[in-house]
Amino acid sequence: MLKKFLPHPMLTPTLLVVWLALVNKVTPGNVLLGLIIGIVIPAMTRPYWPDRPTVHRPLKVIEYILIVIWDIVVANVEVALIILFKRNPDIHSHWVCVPLELTSPEAITVLAGTITMTPGTVSATLAADGGSILVHCLHTDDPDDIRASIKSRYEGRLKEIFQ
Repeated sequence: MLKKFLPHPMLTPTLLVVWLALVNKVTPGNVLLGLIIGIVIPAMTRPYWPDRPTVHRPLKVIEYILIVIWDIVVANVEVALIILFKRNPDIHSHWVCVPLELTSPEAITVLAGTITMTPGTVSATLAADGGSILVHCLHTDDPDDIRASIKSRYEGRLKEIFQ
């Protein structure tokens, strides 16, 4: 019964919080409308989520989020310094192919999103077999270091969370 009413229990409060952030005012009416949205949207989209991802270590999600936030802050400073103080000839952009050990589509999607959200890097394409991801790096002197960093900081943690 509860699974039919709340097919995605984490999505409902997330939609409520997003709705309240969008309207920028917490009133009983907005909370009620946010709850309605948080219940109706997951119920309507249930057929499109046949195989929901399983999070094996939920506390690792918090650790992953904190690491990504820290990396985004640090990368913002690094990109600002590159833009402000490096001349064009001194910027060494590289394409880096990162082989993946991840097999879960959700984990690969989170990895690609994380790479793209981090300033200075963009995930450009995923190999047809899902075995590697192509990443563009704004500036690096060592593409192998970028590859190793992505694998150790992100991929390893995502393996623990999703696989």
